[in-house]
Amino acid sequence: MKRTHHCNELRPAHIGQTVTLSGWVHSRRDLGGLIFIDIRDREGRTQTVFDPSDLPAALFEQAAALRSECVVSITGAVRQRPVGTNNAKIPTGEVEVAVTALEVLNMAEVLPFPVDDPEIASKVNEELRLQYRYLDLRRPEMARNLKVRSKVAIATRSYMDEQGFLEVETPTLFKSTPEGAREFLVPNRREPGTFYALPQSPQQFKQILMVAGVERYFQLARCYRDEDLRADRQPEFTQVDIEMSFIEREDIYALIEGLLKRVWKTALNMDIPTPFKRISFEEALNRFGIDKPDTRFGMELVDFTAEFRTSTFKVFSGAIAAGGVVKALNAKGLAGATQGQIETMTEYAKSFGAKGLAYIKVENGEWKSPIVKFFSATEKAALIAKLAIEEGDLILFAADQWLTACEILGKIRLYCADVLKTQGRLVIPADQFNFLWVIEFPLLGFDREQNRWYSSHHPFTAPVTQDIPLLKTDPKKVRGQHYDVVVNGVELGGGSIRIHQPDVQKTVFEEVLQIPPEETKLRFGYMLDAFRYGAPPHGGIALGFDRLIAILCGTPSIRDVIAFPKTAKGTDLMTDSPATVSAKQLRDLHIELKVPKPAGMPTPPAPGTTPQ
Repeated sequence: MKRTHHCNELRPAHIGQTVTLSGWVHSRRDLGGLIFIDIRDREGRTQTVFDPSDLPAALFEQAAALRSECVVSITGAVRQRPVGTNNAKIPTGEVEVAVTALEVLNMAEVLPFPVDDPEIASKVNEELRLQYRYLDLRRPEMARNLKVRSKVAIATRSYMDEQGFLEVETPTLFKSTPEGAREFLVPNRREPGTFYALPQSPQQFKQILMVAGVERYFQLARCYRDEDLRADRQPEFTQVDIEMSFIEREDIYALIEGLLKRVWKTALNMDIPTPFKRISFEEALNRFGIDKPDTRFGMELVDFTAEFRTSTFKVFSGAIAAGGVVKALNAKGLAGATQGQIETMTEYAKSFGAKGLAYIKVENGEWKSPIVKFFSATEKAALIAKLAIEEGDLILFAADQWLTACEILGKIRLYCADVLKTQGRLVIPADQFNFLWVIEFPLLGFDREQNRWYSSHHPFTAPVTQDIPLLKTDPKKVRGQHYDVVVNGVELGGGSIRIHQPDVQKTVFEEVLQIPPEETKLRFGYMLDAFRYGAPPHGGIALGFDRLIAILCGTPSIRDVIAFPKTAKGTDLMTDSPATVSAKQLRDLHIELKVPKPAGMPTPPAPGTTPQ
C-alpha cells in the first residue's frame, strides 16, 4: 500500500477521504474494545482507530499484537474525533483515521529504551542512546534537530550563492602542520614512513584559492582535531568555511550578519537586528572577563586599581605594585551563597594561580568579611558608589595581573549567573539572542616556558596596518585583524584578514615566531611560493556549524545535532570504533605496534613467512 499522506498532514479538510499512512507504531492503547494506534513518521503522527465491529477478527487480532516501533501501513477513512477527545498538542489532533486495512511491514523487538515518551527518553543514559543511535534518532526531538540542520545548510548555500560565492571542496588528506591542535595522522602505504594528516581546517587551501583567482569561496567543510572532547567539541566536525578577495573587515561583518539573519529567519522565523554591536578584545575582558561575553545580563567587572593603589590591604596594593590590577563584581542577591558555592568560586580563582578569593557578604546591614577592617572610609565609599552595593549583595574581588584578574572574575561571573538562574532570580528569555563582534585581538601571545611568541589566532592573520612596524620592536602591542562573532556567550566563529605580502609573512614566520627558514620552507613553502605570483588582499571566517545548530535547537551539546557523534572519549558506541585492525593491514602499512596486543588480535607471522 503506497502512502498517500505523511503522518503530520491530515486536517479537518481531509474528512471523508480514504488515505494510506506508513510509519512506526508510536503508541498503542486498548480502550473499551477499541484499539487506538498513533502512527509516526519523520513529519509527525496521526491517531488511527481499529473498531472490531467494522473489521475482520484476524485484522483486529493483528493490530492487538503490535508493539511500539513496529513498521506498518494502514488504510482508512479520515473522520472528526469525537467531541472532547481532540489533542491540541499535535497538528493532526482534530482528526483520526478509521482503519479498514493493515499491513505489518516489520515487527520490532522490545526496545532498550522508550522513544515515545520525551520525558523518559531524555533521562536515558547517553551512552545507551548512542549505542542505539538509530532508535534515538526516531525521537521527535532528534528528528527536529536533523531537520533544522538540513534547512540551515540549504539556506546557507542559497545565501552564499546569492552573494556570488563558489562552493569548492578541498582535500581531506593533507600534510601535517603541527602548529595548533593535535592532528589525526593517516599512514601512506605507498611510501612507508610518510603520513597524511586530516585537516584541522581548509585554511591554507582556501588562501591558495584566493591566489588562484576564485575570489569568493565557501564550503561546508569537514574538519578534524585530535583533542580532548567536551559538550561543544567532536573529533570530526563541520564548519561553514569562507574566504573573500579584495575586501576589508567591514565586508566580512556585513556578509556574516546577512547570513545569520537568513539562518535565524529560516530556523526560528525570527528577525535579528543588524548590524551587530562591536567591542574590542580589551573591552570584553575588562567588562566581562572573557573574550566571548554573554551580554544578556549585567554583573560587569569594575576596576578599582586606582582606589586601592595605596591601600593598607597589602594583598591589593602589592598586586598593583607588581604591575597588576584590582577588579571586583557585584553578584546581586547572592549574599546567602552557601559555603560550597563559595568554595567552588575559590577553586575557580585557584585554577588561574590565585592563592584564594576575597569577598564581602552584605547581610543585616553589615559587611561580613575579614578584609573589610583594612579598608579606609574612602575605599568603602568607592566600592558603594561604583558597585551600587545593597543589602543581600556578594562582592567578589580579583587582584592579579590584568588578564588573570579578568579571567578569574569572568569565570565566577558565569557561575554566579548559573546559581541565580537556578534560584529563579535571573531570567533570560529563551528567544533572546545578543550578537556581537569581538575585534582587535592581540596578534601574538608569549610562551614563558619556551621563551617565544606564538600566534593568538594563526600565523596567517594580518597585523593592523599601522602596527606592522612594531612586529620587530614591540610584538606585544601588535593588534591582529582578527574578529570573532559571538552570541549569548558562545563563539559562533572567528576569522581574520590574512597576510598577503610575502615579506610580511616571512617576517612573522622567521623573525617573530622564530620558525627556522628551512622549517618554514618545508611546512609553508608552497604558500610563500604562491604569494610570489600575485596574491590579492583577502580574508575569511569559519563558523562552527554544529555549534550554530545546537544554539538554534536549544541544546547544550552538539552531540544532539549530529547524526552519529562520538562520545567524550572519541568512540562510536554504535559501530564500536575505533577498533583494532588485522596484522596484515599493519604489515601493509609497515607499522609495528609498541603497545600490548589487544585481546583477540591475531599474532603477525614472522618476517619472511607466508600468512596462512
